[in-house]
Parts: sequence; structure tokens; C-alpha cells
Amino acid sequence: MVAYVNDALPLIGQAVASLIAAAAFGVLFQVPKRTLLPCGVTGMVGWLAYVLLDRRLDAVPATLIAALVVTVAAQLFARTYRIPVIVFSVAGIIPLVPGGVAYDAMRSVVENRYDDSLPLAAKAFMMSGAIAVGLVLSEVVNQLLLPKVKNAKHEEPQP
Repeated sequence: MVAYVNDALPLIGQAVASLIAAAAFGVLFQVPKRTLLPCGVTGMVGWLAYVLLDRRLDAVPATLIAALVVTVAAQLFARTYRIPVIVFSVAGIIPLVPGGVAYDAMRSVVENRYDDSLPLAAKAFMMSGAIAVGLVLSEVVNQLLLPKVKNAKHEEPQP
């Protein structure tokens, strides 16, 4: 058994694991090789935001805020690498997917523990919804706050 000196070591392990998981999904989705590390960093930042917020908030609001963080990071990387946002946001959102909660809900159903399965299924559903809302909300805020760059060639002069 390993005795940790402080809480930072398990958090560092989670950061590395989420970076590898997000980058591995980047490989699976065949993103350009130069974007694998930023995809991993996007997933790592989102997961760390979730873990740190989950200590103080419920899992659903923590997931919502972490999804917002993922989308902001994805937008920054998309502008830096001049690649669509979806490349970074899909790989970055993977660590937040509530697969463990959904598994526990299904296992409870199979074991005829329906009283346990309903809250777990509702939590998985709400966490999935929080991911979707976080992705959309961040994109809407991005569109509203950042000025639109108009192409001068396509504009017609006003009389």
C-alpha cells in the first residue's frame, strides 16, 4: 500500500490519466497528429475542473462547469491551431462522460435493485445533460462576446 504525502499525488495521477484518455480518443477519432497533445490537455483541464469542483458541489453542477471549461479550452486551441473546435471538444469531453454512473445504474437493474438504479440513472442522465448544456452555453457566449469578423469582399457598399 502506498502512503501519499499529500492529496496532490492522486490528483496528478488523475491528470495524467485524463490526458492520456483524451489523447487516445483523439487517436481513435483520427485527429491531426499535431493536435493530440492539445486534445489531451483539453480533457485534462476539464477533468481537473470536475474533480476540484466535485469536492464542493454536486456532480451535476460540477460537470456543467467542467464542460464549460472544456469548451473554452477547445475554442482557444482551435484558434491557435486553426482547426475546427469539434476536434478538441469531442476528445476533451470524453473524461467527463458518466460511464461509471451509468454502469452502476444498469448493474442495479440487472441485480433487481430498482430502488438503487433509479437515482443512479437519473444522475447519469442529468450529468449527460449538463455536458450538452455546457457545450452549447459556452459556444453561445463565445458567439455573443467575440466580435464577428466580416469579410470585406462579400460586403456590398451601402448607398
